[in-house]
Amino acid sequence: MPKQLRIFSDGGSRGNPGPAAAAYLIQTDNGHIIARDSRYIGISTNNQAEYDALLMALEKATMLEAETLVCHLDSELVVKQLTGLYKVKNPKLKQLWQKIQEAKRQFKQVRFVNVPRTNGVIQEADKLVNLTLDAITEF
Repeated sequence: MPKQLRIFSDGGSRGNPGPAAAAYLIQTDNGHIIARDSRYIGISTNNQAEYDALLMALEKATMLEAETLVCHLDSELVVKQLTGLYKVKNPKLKQLWQKIQEAKRQFKQVRFVNVPRTNGVIQEADKLVNLTLDAITEF
């Protein structure tokens, strides 16, 4: 298994807060997708869903025995919080931020990168989020 992986994660809610889902795709450096997942996470805010998606991806990357990660997110707020440019004031986000800090310890290096929503792989993660929410809200 490759030791350096790229994570693309996305979360979203319908309503803020509202029914929410989180999704990720994990790629090797050459762009080969080796893992993807999405799940319904209950009633949540968009920002909480973004954190949950990243946590899911970090858990999977741990199972894949990755050493170095580059995490791509379309949430500028979450990236700036994770890189220390913004403080985390919301108590629920603070708990999720702390979980990310703990999960990071499993790896030699983790970088967080903000990418536009137009990024093709982020769009694929967003599609997984919406398919998951569509399946939940059909009932």
